Amino acid sequence: MAVVLLHGNPETPVIWDPLKAELGRTDVHTPQLPGFGCAVPNGFGATKEEYALWLVAELEPIVYEHGPVDFVGHDWGGGIGMRAVSMRPHLFRTWACDVLGLFHPDYVWHDFAQIWQTPAVGEQFFVDTGAIAVPDRVNMYVSMGMTPEVAADVVAAGNDEMNRCVLALYRSAIQPAMAVWGNDAEAAAARPGLVIINTEDHFVGATTMGYDMAARMGAHVELQEGLGHWWMLQDPERGAAVLQQFWATL
Repeated sequence: MAVVLLHGNPETPVIWDPLKAELGRTDVHTPQLPGFGCAVPNGFGATKEEYALWLVAELEPIVYEHGPVDFVGHDWGGGIGMRAVSMRPHLFRTWACDVLGLFHPDYVWHDFAQIWQTPAVGEQFFVDTGAIAVPDRVNMYVSMGMTPEVAADVVAAGNDEMNRCVLALYRSAIQPAMAVWGNDAEAAAARPGLVIINTEDHFVGATTMGYDMAARMGAHVELQEGLGHWWMLQDPERGAAVLQQFWATL
């Protein structure tokens, strides 16, 4: 089997480097979301549906060679990943997700998302952000929980194409779009699941939403006290241990 780690917004696969080192495996794959520091396929509109289909296409050759994967999705990587699990459960041995609250019918998008979802306002956000000096942008991400090295990579990857993809992705997910995806979430119960809930992650809704969705999907819950959105950077040793313990039970 192989492990697949999928990043989110506004990230690149570099966010997984510390966790990969702790896992100490040679079969870890870290696909890169189209537009997030890399090119997009011709005609790619960057909607959540297109990203879900892209992920299925990325997984198929891995599964053909290694069998169903152990998938870990963070941020939009988790949202896209859970949709892929619901659509093609046979591609997965297990799944882990740190944003399951997004699928809850009561979830309200966080403030940044609502800015990006608003025409003209979202575009102006990226104009204003681009005018901020690079060191200040790096420090902003560090203050939110990234390491300086990862924050610098994320800032360097940001460009007009990433901005376009962020706007298109979030605008395709205006509620009730995520709740509609959540209506199909039980299909993911066909595979063993792990819901990672970080008490200091304020982007994913109330902790109770994660627990409610986990119950609907028959998944195990790992509550990580004191960790935030970028738990894999804040405590990669703990994150690796949580995943290894989950996989060892199967």
